[in-house]
Amino acid sequence: MRSQRMIRNSGIGLVLAAATVLAGCNDKNAGGAGPQPGGAPQVGVMTVKRERIAISNELPGRTNAYLIAEVRPQVGGLIKSRVFKEGAEVKTGDLLYQIDPAIYQASYDSAKAALEKAEANVMSSQLKAKRYGDLAKQKAVSQQDADDAAATLKQNIADVASAKAALESAQINLTYTKLTSPISGRIGKSSVTAGALVTASQTNSLATVQQLDPIYVDVTQSSTELLRLKRQFADGTLQNPGTAGTKVKLLLPDGTVYPLEGRLEFSDVTVSTTTGAVTLRAVFPNPHEQLLPGMYVRAVVEEGIDEKGILVPQQGVSRDQQGNATVFVVNSDNKVEVRPVGIHRAIGNNWWISKGLEAGDRLILDGVQRIRPGATVQTVALEGAGKQASASDTPVVAR
Repeated sequence: MRSQRMIRNSGIGLVLAAATVLAGCNDKNAGGAGPQPGGAPQVGVMTVKRERIAISNELPGRTNAYLIAEVRPQVGGLIKSRVFKEGAEVKTGDLLYQIDPAIYQASYDSAKAALEKAEANVMSSQLKAKRYGDLAKQKAVSQQDADDAAATLKQNIADVASAKAALESAQINLTYTKLTSPISGRIGKSSVTAGALVTASQTNSLATVQQLDPIYVDVTQSSTELLRLKRQFADGTLQNPGTAGTKVKLLLPDGTVYPLEGRLEFSDVTVSTTTGAVTLRAVFPNPHEQLLPGMYVRAVVEEGIDEKGILVPQQGVSRDQQGNATVFVVNSDNKVEVRPVGIHRAIGNNWWISKGLEAGDRLILDGVQRIRPGATVQTVALEGAGKQASASDTPVVAR
């Protein structure tokens, strides 16, 4: 029995030993076919390049009529009729109101008769002065009578001049009974109707005519922004956009872009004491009168040109613990570098870089969370990264 137990134990031991050897072999083989160390992480990059950048700024403003004329009577009287239709287009010289001309017509007729009488007196005095002059030479009348006749002639000639002036004044007043449009444009509502009594040069206007094509857009810019621009022009960061007039685009109250481009007319020389801003005036064509006076708009003003500017997407720029702007770039050894950069300001969805990047640098835009400074990476170029809107697209605005 004991010998059988020993033989059985020996068999179990041999089986365990064989299993152990086989397990060791399996572990060895498994170790040779296991996973290899991982490759370098992959990141998306864009190649930095210098390009011509038009720097614009979005400023608030309001539209104003190009020409405004308030219609007021220059003579008093009753309004006999109103000729125009409210809200209609009128031309220079179109009749708007007719004031009852009866009194002024009578004054004109009286002045005309007075002129004719004065002219008749001149004819009589001319003959008398000539006759007395001849008789005085013959000693037939006294020299005093001849002198009186000459003086009467001069007085009658002066009366003619006075009568002509009175007739002209009466003619002007009679003409003023017809109130005409001083400019071409759109006329607003009338403040009076037929039968109303008006007076010369009254405070309240009868109607207002406004020329809407072209139209002004008055915008405001802070004096701080103006000083910053002057410094950038002085140090060469920006160049003047040209002598043809600064281009201006317009954003309507509903957010759409006005299809026609305007130009900057002038910049005021006075800073407002209440707002600290300077007024800029732009003029826009308005053939379809889409722009109306008093509309609140946003003007995109082209401030300057950076001929060799650098724009990078905002996603490629981060901030360190001190708040300084930094970027990740891939150097020539495909290693990650952290580089501080300077920023002028935002333009659309991009940063306008002032320093820290050069043309040809590979900026990491995608996969930043998988890398660390000094790590080796594989790069994949991102298509269309940093592409800017063209001049015909929606305005790109610097903020």
